[in-house]
Amino acid sequence: MPSIIVPAHNEATVIRACLDSLLKQAGVDRIIVACNGCTDNTAAIVQQEYPQVICLDLPTPSKVNALNEAEKQVVAWPVFYIDADTKLSAGAVQTITEVMSQGSLLLAAPEPVIDTSRSSWLVQQYYKVWLSLPYIREGVVATCSFVLSATGRQRFTQFPQVINDDGFVRCQFAAHERGNVSGTQVFIQAPHNLKSLIKIKTRARLGNLQLAAANLCTQAQEKPYSHIMRTRLFSKDFLAVGIYLLIASLIRLRAKQQFKHLANYRWETDHSSRQTSSH
Repeated sequence: MPSIIVPAHNEATVIRACLDSLLKQAGVDRIIVACNGCTDNTAAIVQQEYPQVICLDLPTPSKVNALNEAEKQVVAWPVFYIDADTKLSAGAVQTITEVMSQGSLLLAAPEPVIDTSRSSWLVQQYYKVWLSLPYIREGVVATCSFVLSATGRQRFTQFPQVINDDGFVRCQFAAHERGNVSGTQVFIQAPHNLKSLIKIKTRARLGNLQLAAANLCTQAQEKPYSHIMRTRLFSKDFLAVGIYLLIASLIRLRAKQQFKHLANYRWETDHSSRQTSSH
């Protein structure tokens, strides 16, 4: 029976929707919410409204520390690591668990469904292109969640102190060992404005730079899609592709600047999407 870990830092506005979607999943051994360094009432909501959930109230505001502490409560695999501002589709846990039991996937994830209905036009154009990239559609990327089998979890000892925890996990597995499971979805609210988009994408890019500099990846992560972009610049999607490339270039430059001062990095959060929505 699978277990679920939900790291949560100041997620009072979204934690109910996340847990409601998880409690509807069949065959779950336990759900562990690792509240970390919260200054709002996230922990109180979980403790008072969801007594069937294990709630850890950790003083340190660290996602990777929250994951490490929550794993001490795990007794059954696979383990689903789910961000608190997302929701899973009905039956997703059971379907992914069944697929992973066949042994071919050590790292899996539901397919990302990103809601841009409340986002600005520029953000919508960015995601239109980004979500169409093969690397995003097939490689356990951008799901805000991942699932590890017991065998897969043996690839590393504990989550290191890195910005990009899902990027760290992903680069421990070859392409044939990981994949998104069709028929399952994770619902993600896109940033509402360009500033918030740039924040979270810079964080991800910075996290990848950190992983590369620290030599923490054991598997090569190839993204040979520059030729695809060049071709699409001359297609009917040229405007969206042009916007995507401009925003991506800005994100790349911003991440390089932040990397120079990595020791002083402060976690950037998209507050624009931190509100409940329905699916």
